[in-house]
Amino acid sequence: MANFKDIISGDVPVLVDFSAEWCGPCKMMVPILEQVKKELGEKVKIVKIDVDKNQSLASTYHVQGVPTLMVFKQGKQVWRESGVRQASELVTILKS
Repeated sequence: MANFKDIISGDVPVLVDFSAEWCGPCKMMVPILEQVKKELGEKVKIVKIDVDKNQSLASTYHVQGVPTLMVFKQGKQVWRESGVRQASELVTILKS
């Protein structure tokens, strides 16, 4: 897997979904994220991070609950929320 810093440092906004296999609300995010990708296409990168397999990364970003969503623009975190979010809200944030 590519270095996380490299992934979030591009010119395209990156939506990171910190999630876990055992998390019910995380599963609800799957079709929502697919809808966001369908709407924005190449204008966004969407990355799923399994907190159980990437504990150090989750710790670095102080992820305490899943799902936790973050938006990075050119390597900087510009937005963060925990819990299920609607596709329309995410699209608006990614476009701003």
